[in-house]
Amino acid sequence: MVQSQVNDFDIVIKPGNTEKNYWRDLWRFRELFYILTWRDIKVRYKQTVLGVGWSVLRPLLSTIILTVVFGKIANIKSEVPNELYPILVFAGMLPWTFFSGALSETSNSLVSNSNLISKIYFPRLIVPASTVIVALVDFLISFGILIIMFVYYQFVPNWRIIFLPVFLLMAFIAAFGVGLFLTALNVKYRDFRFVMPFIVQFGMYVSPVGFSSKALPDKLEQFKSFYALNPMVGVIDGFRWCIFGEVSALDPKNFSISLAVTLFSLWFGIWYFRKTEKTFADII
Repeated sequence: MVQSQVNDFDIVIKPGNTEKNYWRDLWRFRELFYILTWRDIKVRYKQTVLGVGWSVLRPLLSTIILTVVFGKIANIKSEVPNELYPILVFAGMLPWTFFSGALSETSNSLVSNSNLISKIYFPRLIVPASTVIVALVDFLISFGILIIMFVYYQFVPNWRIIFLPVFLLMAFIAAFGVGLFLTALNVKYRDFRFVMPFIVQFGMYVSPVGFSSKALPDKLEQFKSFYALNPMVGVIDGFRWCIFGEVSALDPKNFSISLAVTLFSLWFGIWYFRKTEKTFADII
């Protein structure tokens, strides 16, 4: 009698084994992750006039506007010389653009792939994860502008710039965690996608993108702990600390709060996503 064997390419779905095999299935479906990521990258720049130039144009124009508004018109005090203020702003704009872009794309990722989700089985976590990678590619392209700014302003960044990937990872975790929660909500409540632009816009106003955290008035000192509940506060302050060193000191207390919120958002996002994942195919 010939016995059938299950090889690495067979997917056997048994009642009660979903939780047990889920994280192993993530690895088994890694090729799907590569395919979705590459597809999103190609679609993002296909049939566009500027192509990858959009990844540079958006943060660059935003930096120019914020530099004029905060540095020239409002004349906000900064710990760096006035001629280096554009670098200060762009160093905040880079992680924020990555975070906001990843959050916007991730929150709509499941609905955009509804045909795929409703037809075959695979760990749904792969879909939002692939969209964050696309935002990371945009970040790497935009980072080239920061290097050009270093050359143009004849500025040598601090040696702490080697720690920049640490804060980029923190922004990645924050975007992924919050994005998982929002994309799960978007499956059930489709009108939630109209709220996302307001969330992103409000988030930019309460993040130190166009100004330094040191520019906050002393009378708001007691509120800085609440201010640091925004995970991007620690990320943006960390980016500037990596570039300017002690000139742009990183507040350990505020950073610890932002880091704690970031890790909690990752845990909560995964927990809520996994809790609602079983219903995606039915209601999407």
